[in-house]
Amino acid sequence: MTKLDRIDIKILNELQKNGRISNVELAELVNLSPSPCLMRVKKLQAEGYIQGYSAQIDVGKLGQTLTVFTEITLRNHRQTDFARFLSVVEKTDQIIECHLVSGGYDYLLKFVTAGIEEYQTIMERLTDMDIGIDKYFSFVVLKSPIVKAHMPLTSLFRV
Repeated sequence: MTKLDRIDIKILNELQKNGRISNVELAELVNLSPSPCLMRVKKLQAEGYIQGYSAQIDVGKLGQTLTVFTEITLRNHRQTDFARFLSVVEKTDQIIECHLVSGGYDYLLKFVTAGIEEYQTIMERLTDMDIGIDKYFSFVVLKSPIVKAHMPLTSLFRV
């Protein structure tokens, strides 16, 4: 992997905010000419810094959804227990984030479902599957006044 410089970080920062930006616009924002800018973007893609491009969908316009954060504590903490749990979680489409955390529980999951009934059905299925869940606590999101789709790359990685 190539060590990134300040311009690479600026390119990544701009692309995460607008993946559809034209190369000419991007080059202007990062103070490069278009050709070297495009070469850097292709290098960042080839080296895996850019994993892909996607559209951010306003699911609220599609219909009503329910977001739930769930703390999960596993019964046992062997490597096989974590692997068994993760293999099922990974296949559950309604779980859109899974974080192994420190503290009083093992995982923090983020669910997006059609409603509370779907969430409860999924949780009952997960607990019935005997994938090691000891206990769980659910936190229903009432409102999300701030959700950012990008990271503060230029302040995280000052080069």
